[in-house]
Amino acid sequence: MPILAGIVLLIQFTFAFHALKTGRPYWWVFIIMAFPVMGCVIYYFVEVFAGSREHRTVYKTARKLVKALEPDADLRRRAEELEICGSVDNRLALAKECMNYGMYAEAVKLHESCLAGAFAADGNILLGLATAAVELRDWDKASRALAALKADAPKTRPLDIRLLEARIMEGRGENDAALAAYRDLIPVYVGLEARCRYGMFLTRIGHNEAAGHMFKEVLRHSKRFASSVEDEQRWVSAAREAVGN
Repeated sequence: MPILAGIVLLIQFTFAFHALKTGRPYWWVFIIMAFPVMGCVIYYFVEVFAGSREHRTVYKTARKLVKALEPDADLRRRAEELEICGSVDNRLALAKECMNYGMYAEAVKLHESCLAGAFAADGNILLGLATAAVELRDWDKASRALAALKADAPKTRPLDIRLLEARIMEGRGENDAALAAYRDLIPVYVGLEARCRYGMFLTRIGHNEAAGHMFKEVLRHSKRFASSVEDEQRWVSAAREAVGN
């Protein structure tokens, strides 16, 4: 029992030290010391867990569960917000949800509706329009949007522009040009999307061995630069499926 009491006391002092060191209210020390076990538990869940990686994991899991139960809840909420206020921000928010649900034609229209007045040459809107048009496989509209983007806001995410250009070449069947564009982009592109899309392209044109090497490179990079970002995990999953892992 004395050993157990000593361990509990040590834990209390550790929590009290943490509270003081991190600038929490001083009364936490009284709670921690007055209630040996519950004080520490309450402090952890109120002050520590709320900002921890575990909390973010729980939050993401809860969001996935909500989406499974109500798959169109976010889309419906954004549409309702747009009905109340037709602002550019609300239109872009709905366009983003449309992209998530594969409603690319609607996303294109929403982006186009934002390109007026002060936003006529907005780089982020033009990039969103080009991305939606590429997903829609409307190569001409995507090319026009990228041309406007490069003319009006050339500093807007140049690597993402290059990736979209490579995808447009690929979509149009310009395989040699697409290969060259991907090869030039891979060494400088931050993230896994370009590598994974390049692997998919190589698979489509029958370069299976090179595609396998590219997918394995995606997996190597994912281990070296671990990321919990949902978009990055999407490409890791695609690469694993491609190599059969």
